[in-house]
Amino acid sequence: MSALKGGRRDTVDRLIPLVYSELRKIARQCLSRERNNHNLEPTDLAHEVIFKLFDQRDPHWQNRVHFFGGAAYFMRRVLIDHIRACHAEKRGGQGERLSLDAIINMSLVRDPMVQEEYYSQLIMLDDALSRLEKLDPQQCHIVELRFFAGLTEEEITQVLKISVRTVKRDWRAARAWLYREITK
Repeated sequence: MSALKGGRRDTVDRLIPLVYSELRKIARQCLSRERNNHNLEPTDLAHEVIFKLFDQRDPHWQNRVHFFGGAAYFMRRVLIDHIRACHAEKRGGQGERLSLDAIINMSLVRDPMVQEEYYSQLIMLDDALSRLEKLDPQQCHIVELRFFAGLTEEEITQVLKISVRTVKRDWRAARAWLYREITK
């Protein structure tokens, strides 16, 4: 990872094949929540994330888990931007606002009507996460790592260099804060 800081292109060329299959797996997991006719494929999502990860001027990845933590952020951005572009006209601001747990559960339902509501809720979640990031960046990052990358609490501790106890406390606090934001 330190060779990347020097901008060594050969290092990037060797690293991409090593992380590509894992990024595709994460992308497939993220997109498995989407409806069957979703037009963003895991390969497309993985490629977009790779482009964004390696397009940074000064990547500061310390290890593998830290790298995939960065991937979670870009996966969130790509997914939300795609949903906004495809469903902006359908949003309309109507509908019941749900908790984070309800949004996660909605992602598992294959009914097209539920999926449309899921997209709307996901956009509201992203808006709330943007507000949370201004108040507590660490809590926001924990939500990104859990929700968008599917990292475990132990993996999050490696990325953020904090204790499991802190991850659990911040996850609970972030969920409560997001619940209040999403349901008001």
